[in-house]
Amino acid sequence: MDNNSRFLLKSFRKYYKENRPIMPDRFTKREFGFMFFDRQMVQRHIGFPTPDELSRFMVAQVPSHSYYSTAYYRKPNAPTMEEKEWLGADLIFDLDADHLEGADKMSYSEMLGKIKEEMINLTDSFLFSDLGFNEKSIHIVFSGGRGYHAHIPSKDVLTLGTHERRELVDYITCSGLNIDWVFPFQRVVTSQQKTSAGNRANIAKDRLIPPPEAGGWRRRMRHGLMDLVNDVCDLDPKVLKRVYPSISSSTLSTIIKMQDDVRASRKVLFEKNTMATLGRNTQETLVKIMKEDVAPSLTAEVDKPVTPDIKRIIRLPGSVHGKTGLRVIPITRQQLTDFDPLRDAIPSSYSDEPVKITMKKDYEFDMRGEHFSLSGETEVPEFAAVFLIGRRAADHGYASEKKESVF
Repeated sequence: MDNNSRFLLKSFRKYYKENRPIMPDRFTKREFGFMFFDRQMVQRHIGFPTPDELSRFMVAQVPSHSYYSTAYYRKPNAPTMEEKEWLGADLIFDLDADHLEGADKMSYSEMLGKIKEEMINLTDSFLFSDLGFNEKSIHIVFSGGRGYHAHIPSKDVLTLGTHERRELVDYITCSGLNIDWVFPFQRVVTSQQKTSAGNRANIAKDRLIPPPEAGGWRRRMRHGLMDLVNDVCDLDPKVLKRVYPSISSSTLSTIIKMQDDVRASRKVLFEKNTMATLGRNTQETLVKIMKEDVAPSLTAEVDKPVTPDIKRIIRLPGSVHGKTGLRVIPITRQQLTDFDPLRDAIPSSYSDEPVKITMKKDYEFDMRGEHFSLSGETEVPEFAAVFLIGRRAADHGYASEKKESVF
């Protein structure tokens, strides 16, 4: 075990002596798993009959990462998954900032801010709204690292299988959305024409718009179309191309020609819930942009493999994360709005006492109300040292004091 691991283990042990992990619902039916600072192994297939036994384990073993199963088992400490006898599983949504576009160019604080916005979008736009869960049934947890989890331990979802859970992910991420279901064709006879074979009907195929009372994705796409129509009417075509990346040069030329058509129909489109006042080419251009640009922008971020996995293990609330030292902490939706992990998830057991560290590179951040701009050999409070060493941005101690023996 190196010097960095020894320092983190000491800080974590102090934390676990002062803090008990938060026991999940029906914890005696859960499997627990751990990783450690002082051994290269993952210890799984453990069950705890009481909170005291888990707490004693944490103090004695000092895990670097602590997990529990989203599933319930009849025999959680059985050595194989088959022997455990699966009873059901919580519904889990996992959001991790490393999946965000451009995450590699963001600071840690920026990643946390962006992924919090994504969790707010997931809860407000989908879990509370479309899927109908109430706030009491959704347990939001900061992972201690780069993201958030939404746990739904409701009996209504307990026995959902992998397929059903994957369908929920598909709904939230708009995977497989049928654009012709959202904007269906309406066939209207416009005239009758006499031919030698008899009367022939001339039929117009116009797109319908979801009505105001529509729900789910149809409601979402109605509002998205309103925004698109306003943008087509009001924005310079070059600006429009930046806003909607799917617009090609040829499509842009079409939009320039159709702007007057859309402006003339802007109001009546959503009064009559039909695109019949627009030309066919204009209708299909709008629908294409809705499918390729607008629909993806109305989705929510989720880690797709996590939700369908009915035998997953996930971070244990009340534990600390081995790569940040931050607490895995449950929060309400109301608390989430102003939640700042670098202020609110720092264990109080980490002191303000100075710790010698050597920075691996220049690093600037805010933590617990203090601003740090660090380089080289320096001293920081223990809470900042745990964070920096955990993130491998610094080494414990001064490099200049670590002299190799010549013997």
